[in-house]
Amino acid sequence: MSPLSFTELRDFLEEKYWQYNTPAFIEHDPVSIPHNFSAKEDIEISGFLTATISWGLRKTILQNSRLLMQMMDNEPYGFIRSFATSDLKPFRKFVHRTFNSEDCIYFLHSLRHIYTNYGGLESCFVSLPGEGIRSRIDSFRRTFLELPHPQRHEKHIADPMKGASCKRINMFLRWMVRDDGKGVDFGLWKSVKPGELICPLDIHTAASARKLGLLRVKTNDWQAAEELTSALRKFDPEDPVRYDFALFGLGVYENF
Repeated sequence: MSPLSFTELRDFLEEKYWQYNTPAFIEHDPVSIPHNFSAKEDIEISGFLTATISWGLRKTILQNSRLLMQMMDNEPYGFIRSFATSDLKPFRKFVHRTFNSEDCIYFLHSLRHIYTNYGGLESCFVSLPGEGIRSRIDSFRRTFLELPHPQRHEKHIADPMKGASCKRINMFLRWMVRDDGKGVDFGLWKSVKPGELICPLDIHTAASARKLGLLRVKTNDWQAAEELTSALRKFDPEDPVRYDFALFGLGVYENF
């Protein structure tokens, strides 16, 4: 497409944001899983586990996320607080691509550790007031991996300090932090401002961004995620990540 002026590009992104950021978006997206719950802790835990396995076919992501919730008796926070070793037996058969049963069981133990000793997921992400999201993700990652573990578990918590785009963590943070009244994102975490977020960078979002001239970095890494977010802040410095809906929708639904 021909290059757009600043105003034309802003108006185009606004149009697509309004088009895709609606309750109709929820049903076929991983965000639908935490929408099955109403309590803060249930939403956080179900959202975090769903985001963790959100790569591959969306149909499979949704299927396996629902299975995880069923194995937790559809009470994720209650399960995390009180599970016994015998309750973990069903999880020994769980697998989602390279996320296997051992990974899953470690995540359950680590979530219990975090809610018991750190006050929950939100507390872990806001433990560095004044620091950027990159540092907060790094701090959270270190906390999450505090329990003894094989190295293989570490690949399922992306490391921004090694250049990973942290797409799944940034997506989870978008769910928890943004609150625009449209019904998709939850806005549960008031201690992080939407303007601090980094845009989740997947192949669809990145491709749309490059076609629109919003992203020049060729690899989908942390540098690219920061570059895209900086570009989006020119249109809305207080909530740049809302345009994730526009870029993702263009890539997935319009083959942009």
